[in-house]
Order: sequence, then structure tokens, then C-alpha cells
Amino acid sequence: MEKFDLIIIGGGPAGYVGGIRAAQLGLSVALIEKYPHLGGTCLNVGCIPSKALLHSTELFHQLSHGEKHGILAESVKIDVAKLMERKTGVVDQLRKGVRMLVEKRKIAIHTGTGSLAGKGQVTVTPEKGDAYTIEGKDIVIATGSAPVELPFLKFDGKDIVSSTEALEFTEVPKRLVVVGGGAIGLELGCVWARLGSEVTVVEFLPTIAAGSDEDVSKLAERIFKKQGLKIDTATKVTGASKKDGAWVLEAEKKGKAVTYTADKILVAVGRKAHTGGLGLDKVGIQTDDRGRIPTDHFRTTAEHIWAIGDVITGPMLAHKAEEDGVAVAELIAGKPGHVDYNLVPNVIYTHPEIASVGLTEKMAADQKRDVKIGKFNLMANGRAIAQDATDGMVKVIADAKTDRLLGVAIIAAGASEMIANAVAHMTYGGSAEDLGRTVHAHPTISESLKEAALSISKSAIHGI
Repeated sequence: MEKFDLIIIGGGPAGYVGGIRAAQLGLSVALIEKYPHLGGTCLNVGCIPSKALLHSTELFHQLSHGEKHGILAESVKIDVAKLMERKTGVVDQLRKGVRMLVEKRKIAIHTGTGSLAGKGQVTVTPEKGDAYTIEGKDIVIATGSAPVELPFLKFDGKDIVSSTEALEFTEVPKRLVVVGGGAIGLELGCVWARLGSEVTVVEFLPTIAAGSDEDVSKLAERIFKKQGLKIDTATKVTGASKKDGAWVLEAEKKGKAVTYTADKILVAVGRKAHTGGLGLDKVGIQTDDRGRIPTDHFRTTAEHIWAIGDVITGPMLAHKAEEDGVAVAELIAGKPGHVDYNLVPNVIYTHPEIASVGLTEKMAADQKRDVKIGKFNLMANGRAIAQDATDGMVKVIADAKTDRLLGVAIIAAGASEMIANAVAHMTYGGSAEDLGRTVHAHPTISESLKEAALSISKSAIHGI
């Protein structure tokens, strides 16, 4: 029986990053992944392929609407097969890169399904061949998550699909209904809308982009509607049936029945922890009501068994999972390891992008915090005007007494890059003044973040 210092079940962002960090710290590591490729959902059927499609379709959209810039491109067409070919190429390149990084650290890769076999033991069951068991001093569960399936909208992999299938459509659906106005639904809705699909987003909550600041959510809805998306909020989906070759989605809005006709239905209402089949009962671990594994600083109730990423509480985000992986490896190696979940940024990669970190204004009010708010509209930003990207705003929330930064919300081109600026200041407990006095290059859209921070003290230069 092979023996290791550490066995990690799951080769996604949490698992492979944790494995690399553990190897850097001198531990012998085995990484178990049931699929042929490392990288998990994010690399293979999530973050990376969706960003490839978002970029390609944004280029298509810009070429198709370039008249204002003096770009007269006639008969611009889209080749969906070529689009998908490029997306697959991006994924393949990164797959090879991740495997190379793991192998260079001399991490043993075991391809198969991992399950706990008792104290310090994990059974690996390959797709073909006999199962075998390996032994580890410590075991980390990093098996990620899966799309939530509605009981009355079961995935069929063809017409009623999850994000996985929506990344693989071979032709543009004439009518696409997206159930769920969160990151996945909005991103994939934008992809197919840019290519000509009639996209309707149906959201149960009062606003799209749940979790974002209310000002940003409302502005995002107006912008996306202007881009051609149909959006119905506060609408509860109740069922679907097929009539005359098309799907009819049934819902309720303000107590009245409404229907939507669709060729494809994307269900994007969230994800759930992937903890089935792990043999948790063999080591006395029980999951919570959402299937997640309870932990205390990543430690489970079973000695020397840890859990990270989407299978525990916290935001289901790849960068959070990566930080979990680093922290758990450091803890196992006897070093300090910690992740501040209050400072994990959230991003929706639409155009403009939506990014936030920390408290929203409503969260601050619910906590009865005395705060000051600073805002800056991109209509007054030189770079935004120059690149025709004035749809957006930045909002900064700070403690009214100490000026400490509590939250930042951005809807702007490049928001995903700008938010790190805010996170950096918040990590050391910086103030709005610290952010406002940080020199930002001119002209950049990031100057709007500086101006929003300055506006808290009524010191904004380019805002009133």
C-alpha cells in the first residue's frame, strides 16, 4: 500500500493548489481526481470556458456595432464551431499547464473516484480496472460542487440544461430562457444574446446579481435590458412542458401566471456541495442540511481529515477554494493558515463587469453600522468616455467614525481587475482616505475607484 503524508480527494482549484502548496512545504502528496483532467469545474466546464466565450462574443459584438468608431464591418458572421474550437483550445492549454505544475512538484496523480476507507485510508476506484487503497497521515476532501437541479425542471442534457451543456451548444438557440439571474445565468445569457438568441432571464429574487449592492444590481438590470436581454425579477418558476416542438416555462409573478416560450432552458439557480459517495459515514462525518461538511479551520470531526472549497461553508468561488487549499496545506505542515471570507471578492464577467467585496449598504444597515457612502459615475471618467464604456459606477462604503473601508461595489469595464485594489486596502484595515490618496494612473477607469473613495470626505476632484 502506497503511503503519503497527505492525500487530497479532488483535483480542482482547492485540491491541486493545496497539493502544490503542501509539496512546496516538503510533504509527499497524492492527488485523486475522477476525471481525466485536473482543474475541476472551474477550468473544464466553468470559469475558463465561459470567459473564453465571453471574450469571443464581445469581439463579435464590438465589430457588429463599430459604426460610432468609424469601423464599418459588413456582413460580420459567427462560426459557432470555430468559437467552440477556440474555447476548447484555451481549456486544453491550461489543462496541460496545471498537470505540468503538479507533476513538477512530484505529486502522485491517481485517476479515479476517491472514497474514505477508514482511518488514514482512501480507496481509489478507476473507471476501468480494479480499485485499490492508499494510505495518508492526513486526508483533505476537496470534491467541489455540482449544479442544483430543480425537481420540476430535470436536466435532460439537451433542452433543459445546466451551465455545462450551455457552454457546448452547437448552434445559437432562437429563444433561450435562463432560470436564475446570478453570475452563471447572466454570463451565459450574455454570450448567447450577443450571438442573436432571444434571451429572457427569470429571477426569483427582487433583483438580479444577488449579493451585489442594490444600486449596482438596479443599474446592471437597466444596462442589460438596454443590451437586449429581457429580465423578469420577483418571478417564481413552477414548471415546464413541451408543446408543438417548443418548451413552455410556467411561472408566477405578483400572483399571476406567466409563461415563456423557449427552445432551450438554462437552469442556473446555484450549486450544491458534492459530498455523496465519499464514505463519510465510515469515519463518523455528518453533513449539514445543504450537504456541506462542517469544519473548524478546515478540520472535520474526524481526526486528520480536513475539508476545503465548495464542500464547506463560504462562497463557492474558485479563488476562495484556492486560498482554502493554501491555508489547509500550511496548517497540516504546522504553519499558520487562514482565509478571511469577508474579503473574498465576487465578480460577474458580463460587460460591464460587476465586482464587489465586503459589506453592501444594506448589510451595513442591517448591522446598524454608521457609515458614509461615496459614489462616482463613469460618465465623468475620461478613459470610460474614450472607450465608450460609460455605463457604470463605483460605490465605496466606509465607517463613519474611523473611515475604515467596509465595502466596495463596482460595475464597470475591467471591474474584475479593479476590485483587487480595494481588497488590498481592506486587507490591512485601510481607510477610504488611504484608497483615495493612492495614486492611480491617468487615464484609467480605476480612477473612478479613487474618486469614489475621495467623495466620502467630499474631496472628489472630478465629481460634484
